[in-house]
Amino acid sequence: MDKGAIVEGTVTYIANFGAFIKLDDGRDGLAHISEIADEYITNISDFVNIGDQVKVKILGTNKKNNKLEFSLKQAKKENEENETKPATHLVPKDTQEIIEKKPPAEGFEDKLATFLKKSEEIQVDIRRNLKIKQGFKKKKH
Repeated sequence: MDKGAIVEGTVTYIANFGAFIKLDDGRDGLAHISEIADEYITNISDFVNIGDQVKVKILGTNKKNNKLEFSLKQAKKENEENETKPATHLVPKDTQEIIEKKPPAEGFEDKLATFLKKSEEIQVDIRRNLKIKQGFKKKKH
């Protein structure tokens, strides 16, 4: 299989930096967290779980350890160009039902409200993680 090929594999392990995927031919590699989805990811398990069958695009081979590098989001984009039905395995499981029930046409105000809500959630998450890393604790009076 060559660089750029879209293949199917099984998620074998999930780390905080990506998902390890094993192909049917026995080769394995990593899909870095930045190559899982087009959005900000705090928990990879919201998108894939161990044992999931996923389509990935082969980006290349890591020279150090001779492992493959994969991209789920690029495979999804190419798949969407070829098909009209989106790949639901790349959508967080708790939002799949919401997306399926969402009306097809969404106005600008709705999109803006959704963006602002998601942005605020991300900022809160970043602030919380930053405070934890810096060791800030609220003092009890």
